[in-house]
Amino acid sequence: MEINADFSSRVVVHSDQLEWQASPMKGVDRRMLDRIGGEVARATTIVRYAPGSKFSAHTHTGGEEFIVLDGVFQDEHGDFPAGTYVRNPPTSQHTPGSEPGCTIFVKLWQFDMDDRNQFRKTMADELATPVNGVATATLHKDARETVTYSHLDPGAQMASGAAGGIEVLIIGGSLTSGGDLLSKNDWLRLPEGETLSVTAGTDGAKLWMKSGHLPFAQPPEV
Repeated sequence: MEINADFSSRVVVHSDQLEWQASPMKGVDRRMLDRIGGEVARATTIVRYAPGSKFSAHTHTGGEEFIVLDGVFQDEHGDFPAGTYVRNPPTSQHTPGSEPGCTIFVKLWQFDMDDRNQFRKTMADELATPVNGVATATLHKDARETVTYSHLDPGAQMASGAAGGIEVLIIGGSLTSGGDLLSKNDWLRLPEGETLSVTAGTDGAKLWMKSGHLPFAQPPEV
């Protein structure tokens, strides 16, 4: 299966307009943003856990990173409320689920296979002092990628010419970019060489951004 697998093209997905698709696990549904592969895939997905649902124990051979968008995600490592950013590197294991229900934005098989840095962060707690109406937190940075979280005041502008492509998820509020109006749960991916330029709407904006990673995009090693 290939979904938005041309990484040389600009992609905008208004994810709330997509139909939920059932996963192999009852009570867990998903909206696929990009994907290379079948059930084992290099994938970017929004996943919804119904209350009381869970996956069986499994190992993330290619690593997993996710943001809790609403509700509380749970596994044997603890409870992860909305606004939590988590990195589970290759070889990590867990039994994910949610008693109250939750929605997460998750990326699979997109790690350096030698990465063993496992952590969780409350994104808002990491924000630096605002500059020109923009407060940003660096959540993760290595030789392959940089991951940030930003709050933009109403009307504030932000730009990035980072090498290696740029990917943005709107966590809250709204913004405009390249003529597109993007709201909560919308997803934007820019190819390598294209500059990101956004202006927050009247309600401000909260956004997660990753850059530098697209040259490493490839199918999972299975």
